[in-house]
Amino acid sequence: MKKISIGCLLLLSVFTFAQEQPNPVLTGAPFLRVSPDARAGALGDMGAATSADGFSQYWNPAKYAFSKSYSGIAVSYTPYMSGITDDVFLLNASYYTFLGQEERSTLSASIYYFNIGEIDLTELIGNQIVNTGIAKPNEFSIDLSYGLRLTDTYSMAVTGRFIRSDLFNNIDDGTVQPANTFAVDVSGFYQTPRHSWNSFEGRARAGFNISNIGPKLDYSNNEDNAAYLPTNFRLGVGYDFLLDEYNTVAVTLETNKLLVPTPTYDVDENGVEIPGTRRIPNKGVVEGMFSSFGDAPGGFSEEIKEFTWAASAEYSYNDVLFIRGGYFHESMMKGDRQHLTLGAGLKYNSFGIDFSYLIPMSDTNNALENTLRFGLTWDFGGETDNTNDW
Repeated sequence: MKKISIGCLLLLSVFTFAQEQPNPVLTGAPFLRVSPDARAGALGDMGAATSADGFSQYWNPAKYAFSKSYSGIAVSYTPYMSGITDDVFLLNASYYTFLGQEERSTLSASIYYFNIGEIDLTELIGNQIVNTGIAKPNEFSIDLSYGLRLTDTYSMAVTGRFIRSDLFNNIDDGTVQPANTFAVDVSGFYQTPRHSWNSFEGRARAGFNISNIGPKLDYSNNEDNAAYLPTNFRLGVGYDFLLDEYNTVAVTLETNKLLVPTPTYDVDENGVEIPGTRRIPNKGVVEGMFSSFGDAPGGFSEEIKEFTWAASAEYSYNDVLFIRGGYFHESMMKGDRQHLTLGAGLKYNSFGIDFSYLIPMSDTNNALENTLRFGLTWDFGGETDNTNDW
């Protein structure tokens, strides 16, 4: 009964729509795929190529080299599955600072915590169900990044991350265990100086992040049953329309793909899947990343569906008031996350607050639907030279 309860929880934690996915790409530590901050949550869950902010550590820490503030702290809170419970949530806290006066290198860190609530553990003894305690499953990651501005327009960053997934908390039967592993990210960001474009000025942006490259999560001390990390490739482009001294409109497009092997299955003579034959390939980290671009059982048509895409727009007035909107799309065959996002932000001196709200656009349940997310930022240490080009 203990394992059944935790197993049901696992199904919920891998986004509550999993039962609708004909052939999803499955990973461990699924909380690493959930947008942690309200600004990105309002922009269609994107952040590889948006402008730098306090939460860039999750999306693309290379952006910090283009920050307008010398140092900053950001904290966010995200209720999860709020429609059915009130004790499941995500917390994220980030910190960044420039190193030295030349403002070319940065150091940043963050912690991301997923609290999965409390679960009553029971065991069948004879003909009676006996309560044996309470489990408090949780997952978290801690990471540290170093970024360097290689040219006036391009920067890169490398990240090291420790991940712990304790989904079988308070269960000690010798068959399950907390899973621990390490991972690295490699990211880059490009941003041009402001330049004239027709009747107004503008700025182009582009960014990428290959995240969570590392060994599998082992929940049972059996490598054959270990779960892949959500290794992910994120790529985005954007443009800032600097309409005048006070008004700016930023538009951004982004795509994502999990660099994880796609589950395979056997088919009959008519090409129909044979029930019970679905399996997850057991490959090494590097092999799994490269093979993920061509291993979908359905061929090229299914391979394309493994890419998600998002579009967003952000209006800002005098860097004080922000109005945001976005759209995120995932194939129905791979999870069916399709939603509109809305949000706003306010900034007073060095403090900022952001809100976002997710509106589902598909019939499949989304763990974050109709959820209001919050984020707080504090910039300190003074302005950088990046402000002069804004």
